[in-house]
Amino acid sequence: MNVLYDHQVFDFQDIGGISRYFVELLRHNPAAQLSLRYSDNIYLQEKCFADYGILPRNHVRNTFLPNLHFKGKRLLSRYYTKLFKKTNISLTLKKLKKANYDVFHPTYYDPYFLQYLNNKPFVLTVHDMIHELFPQYFLALADKITVPNKKRLILEAAMIIATSENTKKDILRFFPGLAGKIKIIYHGSSFSPILLDEKKEDYILFTGSRGRYKNFDNFVMAAAPLLIKYDLRLICTGSPFNEKEKALLESLNISGRVICKFASEEDLIGLYSRAIAFVFPSLYEGFGIPILEAFSASCPVVSSNTSCFPEIASDAAVYFDPYSIDDMRNQIDSVLCSPSMQKDLVKKGKARQNQFSWKKCFEETTKVYQSIC
Repeated sequence: MNVLYDHQVFDFQDIGGISRYFVELLRHNPAAQLSLRYSDNIYLQEKCFADYGILPRNHVRNTFLPNLHFKGKRLLSRYYTKLFKKTNISLTLKKLKKANYDVFHPTYYDPYFLQYLNNKPFVLTVHDMIHELFPQYFLALADKITVPNKKRLILEAAMIIATSENTKKDILRFFPGLAGKIKIIYHGSSFSPILLDEKKEDYILFTGSRGRYKNFDNFVMAAAPLLIKYDLRLICTGSPFNEKEKALLESLNISGRVICKFASEEDLIGLYSRAIAFVFPSLYEGFGIPILEAFSASCPVVSSNTSCFPEIASDAAVYFDPYSIDDMRNQIDSVLCSPSMQKDLVKKGKARQNQFSWKKCFEETTKVYQSIC
């Protein structure tokens, strides 16, 4: 099966669940095509860069940007960013026009390709309906571009892959007549399961971005008294804290207990495995890969009870109402104060994690491709 994936998500995502998903599909299908020339995505490891001829954008920028003052360098950097994207689009259009593929699988929702398909089918993965359900958390640009683009592709796709039962339900809420062309295919974990032989350390873990629907502020307010009560730290991964976040931590008297750090995949496995608990307070997700990452690394999970979380974690997590700071605090506290509960959650998480794999995801996705050819 000759599948063509495009550049879209790798233009704007250096790290994140959507790009991880497509890289895993590529890893399981060496014969697949990827129309991409420039990207800084960290999941495209050395083998992928070599196989597909991809160049890191930062390397190109650093090689060709002259020694200008900051403003001039920033303007040139923007120019190069637009040039990289334009080059990636051009490469994709060339591959589409050659039509040397059986199925096209775009990596995001830009419908630029529709007029170039030459009657070839395309499959669309809908990861979530976050823009439609929570427009207040996004710029107006999402309403003007992302939402109508996604709608157009959902209606024209030969098949739609939904990442969970909950995502399928949300799609049908907006497109009630499409049940027959939606296939649910779960994600997997990129972490190899490890046995817990390291002693747990004195911290709670929070991973990923913190803005908007990720519910970080409520989580910090819930966790602050617990950090003091149990003499714990909070370790966050991702971008550095902004001034508003720093002010919040300061107001709660926990600035000295909270650390933010960039973590490679290897670092992240270690952080999960040594954490007393991983907390996932998000208001909404389409799947929630971090839950499986925590399961793989023998880390107890405390999670929101909304969207897909109970579907994915089942009985292997303790749940809270993400809109209630008190309930969030109480449920996290119930795990922190009970080593026996922590061990039970780890055991259940291991069993639950076995239900998901990228291999299974790839095999079921291949069946979707075959069904429309």
